[in-house]
Amino acid sequence: MPQAEVRATANVLRAAGLECLGLVDEPTAANYVLQLTDGAIVDVGGGTTGIAVIENGQVTYTADEPTGGTHFSLVIAGAENIPFEAAETLKKDPAQQARLFPVVRPVMEKVANIARRHVSGRNVQNLFLVGGTCAYPGMAQVVQDYTGIPTHLPGNPLFITPLGIAMSARTFE
Repeated sequence: MPQAEVRATANVLRAAGLECLGLVDEPTAANYVLQLTDGAIVDVGGGTTGIAVIENGQVTYTADEPTGGTHFSLVIAGAENIPFEAAETLKKDPAQQARLFPVVRPVMEKVANIARRHVSGRNVQNLFLVGGTCAYPGMAQVVQDYTGIPTHLPGNPLFITPLGIAMSARTFE
Protein backbone atom coordinates (compact mmCIF):
# COMPACT_ATOMS: atom_id res chain seq x y z
CA MET A 1 0.00 0.00 0.00
CA PRO A 2 1.58 3.34 -0.99
CA GLN A 3 2.55 5.53 2.00
CA ALA A 4 0.17 8.34 0.97
CA GLU A 5 -2.76 5.89 1.12
CA VAL A 6 -1.56 4.55 4.47
CA ARG A 7 -1.44 8.06 5.95
CA ALA A 8 -4.83 8.95 4.46
CA THR A 9 -6.44 5.83 5.88
CA ALA A 10 -4.92 6.44 9.32
CA ASN A 11 -6.13 10.08 9.24
CA VAL A 12 -9.69 9.01 8.38
CA LEU A 13 -9.69 6.58 11.31
CA ARG A 14 -8.37 9.24 13.70
CA ALA A 15 -10.96 11.75 12.46
CA ALA A 16 -13.64 9.18 13.30
CA GLY A 17 -12.29 8.97 16.83
CA LEU A 18 -10.59 5.62 16.36
CA GLU A 19 -7.01 4.74 17.17
CA CYS A 20 -5.07 3.32 14.24
CA LEU A 21 -2.79 0.63 15.62
CA GLY A 22 -1.75 -0.77 12.24
CA LEU A 23 -2.77 -1.43 8.68
CA VAL A 24 -2.81 -4.63 6.67
CA ASP A 25 -3.40 -5.09 2.95
CA GLU A 26 -6.33 -7.30 2.00
CA PRO A 27 -4.52 -10.31 0.50
CA THR A 28 -2.22 -10.45 3.54
CA ALA A 29 -5.29 -10.33 5.78
CA ALA A 30 -6.79 -13.22 3.81
CA ASN A 31 -3.77 -15.31 4.70
CA TYR A 32 -4.60 -14.96 8.40
CA VAL A 33 -7.55 -17.21 7.53
CA LEU A 34 -6.03 -19.41 4.83
CA GLN A 35 -2.70 -19.93 6.63
CA LEU A 36 -0.80 -20.69 3.42
CA THR A 37 2.83 -21.68 3.58
CA ASP A 38 3.45 -21.16 -0.14
CA GLY A 39 1.35 -19.85 -3.03
CA ALA A 40 -0.44 -16.68 -3.98
CA ILE A 41 -3.70 -15.16 -2.86
CA VAL A 42 -5.73 -13.32 -5.47
CA ASP A 43 -8.27 -11.09 -3.73
CA VAL A 44 -10.86 -9.87 -6.22
CA GLY A 45 -12.88 -7.15 -4.56
CA GLY A 46 -15.39 -4.68 -5.87
CA GLY A 47 -12.92 -2.42 -7.61
CA THR A 48 -9.47 -3.99 -7.39
CA THR A 49 -7.58 -7.24 -7.58
CA GLY A 50 -4.93 -7.68 -4.90
CA ILE A 51 -2.15 -10.24 -5.00
CA ALA A 52 -0.06 -11.57 -2.12
CA VAL A 53 2.75 -14.05 -2.77
CA ILE A 54 3.49 -16.24 0.24
CA GLU A 55 6.79 -18.08 0.66
CA ASN A 56 7.65 -20.11 3.75
CA GLY A 57 4.59 -18.68 5.50
CA GLN A 58 5.60 -15.05 4.91
CA VAL A 59 4.13 -12.52 2.50
CA THR A 60 7.03 -11.63 0.22
CA TYR A 61 5.22 -9.53 -2.39
CA THR A 62 1.95 -7.62 -2.72
CA ALA A 63 0.30 -5.68 -5.50
CA ASP A 64 -3.11 -4.18 -6.21
CA GLU A 65 -4.61 -3.20 -9.56
CA PRO A 66 -7.98 -1.86 -10.68
CA THR A 67 -10.34 -4.59 -11.89
CA GLY A 68 -13.01 -6.29 -9.84
CA GLY A 69 -16.69 -6.98 -9.41
CA THR A 70 -17.67 -3.46 -10.44
CA HIS A 71 -16.18 -4.20 -13.84
CA PHE A 72 -18.44 -7.27 -14.15
CA SER A 73 -21.42 -5.01 -13.52
CA LEU A 74 -20.21 -2.41 -16.01
CA VAL A 75 -19.85 -4.91 -18.85
CA ILE A 76 -23.22 -6.47 -18.03
CA ALA A 77 -24.85 -3.03 -18.01
CA GLY A 78 -23.34 -2.27 -21.41
CA ALA A 79 -24.22 -5.64 -22.94
CA GLU A 80 -27.76 -5.61 -21.60
CA ASN A 81 -28.31 -1.86 -22.05
CA ILE A 82 -29.48 -1.55 -18.45
CA PRO A 83 -28.54 0.74 -15.54
CA PHE A 84 -25.55 -0.20 -13.39
CA GLU A 85 -27.75 -0.99 -10.38
CA ALA A 86 -29.82 -3.44 -12.43
CA ALA A 87 -26.63 -5.07 -13.69
CA GLU A 88 -25.42 -5.49 -10.08
CA THR A 89 -28.62 -7.36 -9.27
CA LEU A 90 -28.47 -9.44 -12.46
CA LYS A 91 -24.82 -10.39 -11.80
CA LYS A 92 -25.79 -11.93 -8.45
CA ASP A 93 -28.79 -13.87 -9.80
CA PRO A 94 -27.77 -17.56 -10.04
CA ALA A 95 -30.41 -18.11 -12.73
CA GLN A 96 -28.67 -15.53 -14.97
CA GLN A 97 -25.00 -16.30 -14.33
CA ALA A 98 -24.55 -19.01 -16.99
CA ARG A 99 -26.15 -16.75 -19.61
CA LEU A 100 -23.93 -13.83 -18.59
CA PHE A 101 -20.72 -15.88 -18.37
CA PRO A 102 -19.58 -15.02 -21.93
CA VAL A 103 -20.14 -11.33 -21.14
CA VAL A 104 -18.03 -11.33 -17.96
CA ARG A 105 -15.39 -13.83 -19.12
CA PRO A 106 -13.11 -11.07 -20.52
CA VAL A 107 -13.08 -9.43 -17.07
CA MET A 108 -12.21 -12.79 -15.51
CA GLU A 109 -9.36 -13.07 -18.02
CA LYS A 110 -8.18 -9.58 -17.05
CA VAL A 111 -8.07 -10.70 -13.40
CA ALA A 112 -6.13 -13.79 -14.49
CA ASN A 113 -3.72 -11.62 -16.46
CA ILE A 114 -3.12 -9.43 -13.41
CA ALA A 115 -2.40 -12.53 -11.34
CA ARG A 116 -0.14 -14.05 -14.00
CA ARG A 117 1.94 -10.86 -14.37
CA HIS A 118 2.44 -10.47 -10.63
CA VAL A 119 3.45 -14.07 -9.97
CA SER A 120 5.66 -14.31 -13.04
CA GLY A 121 9.22 -15.18 -12.09
CA ARG A 122 8.16 -16.26 -8.61
CA ASN A 123 7.86 -19.88 -7.53
CA VAL A 124 4.05 -19.90 -7.25
CA GLN A 125 2.58 -23.39 -7.57
CA ASN A 126 -1.00 -22.59 -6.46
CA LEU A 127 -3.39 -19.65 -6.57
CA PHE A 128 -6.12 -19.14 -3.99
CA LEU A 129 -9.05 -16.91 -4.97
CA VAL A 130 -10.88 -14.83 -2.36
CA GLY A 131 -13.41 -12.01 -2.53
CA GLY A 132 -17.05 -12.07 -3.49
CA THR A 133 -16.37 -11.76 -7.20
CA CYS A 134 -14.53 -15.09 -7.13
CA ALA A 135 -17.77 -16.86 -6.25
CA TYR A 136 -19.04 -16.21 -9.79
CA PRO A 137 -19.40 -19.66 -11.39
CA GLY A 138 -16.48 -20.48 -13.65
CA MET A 139 -14.10 -17.85 -12.28
CA ALA A 140 -11.58 -20.29 -10.78
CA GLN A 141 -11.47 -22.36 -13.97
CA VAL A 142 -10.90 -19.29 -16.17
CA VAL A 143 -8.05 -18.12 -13.92
CA GLN A 144 -6.51 -21.59 -13.93
CA ASP A 145 -6.83 -21.99 -17.70
CA TYR A 146 -5.37 -18.53 -18.34
CA THR A 147 -2.48 -18.76 -15.87
CA GLY A 148 -1.72 -22.45 -16.12
CA ILE A 149 -1.45 -22.50 -12.30
CA PRO A 150 -3.73 -24.73 -10.19
CA THR A 151 -6.38 -22.40 -8.78
CA HIS A 152 -8.41 -23.03 -5.65
CA LEU A 153 -11.62 -21.44 -4.39
CA PRO A 154 -12.14 -21.75 -0.62
CA GLY A 155 -15.66 -21.92 0.75
CA ASN A 156 -17.38 -18.56 1.26
CA PRO A 157 -14.71 -16.48 -0.54
CA LEU A 158 -16.61 -13.28 0.24
CA PHE A 159 -15.86 -13.62 3.96
CA ILE A 160 -12.18 -14.66 3.89
CA THR A 161 -10.66 -11.17 3.74
CA PRO A 162 -13.00 -9.43 6.23
CA LEU A 163 -12.43 -12.24 8.71
CA GLY A 164 -8.68 -11.94 8.14
CA ILE A 165 -8.81 -8.19 8.73
CA ALA A 166 -10.51 -8.80 12.07
CA MET A 167 -7.98 -11.52 12.95
CA SER A 168 -5.06 -9.24 12.04
CA ALA A 169 -6.02 -6.88 14.87
CA ARG A 170 -4.36 -9.34 17.26
CA THR A 171 -0.97 -8.56 15.70
CA PHE A 172 -1.26 -4.86 16.58
CA GLU A 173 -2.02 -5.29 20.28
